[in-house]
Amino acid sequence: MSTCNIDHSKEDVVKKLQSQVNFLPKDLYNKATLFLEIEQTQKTLNELFHLLKKYDLAAEEEQQKRNQAMEELIGA
Repeated sequence: MSTCNIDHSKEDVVKKLQSQVNFLPKDLYNKATLFLEIEQTQKTLNELFHLLKKYDLAAEEEQQKRNQAMEELIGA
């Protein structure tokens, strides 16, 4: 994932997650939703945002990589 110097708010990350609900595995979406109910560091919010960004446009192999990275990030 490329790095970005923009800090994304929790609200931005929640909106991005919701925008990808139809493309993410249901269990991963639910875990991420619960994860965001807990206070997270800015670094974590940024990482999750970028894993979700354009998820729907990513190839299946890339989605699998992102799914694994999200699982690791949220400790699922």
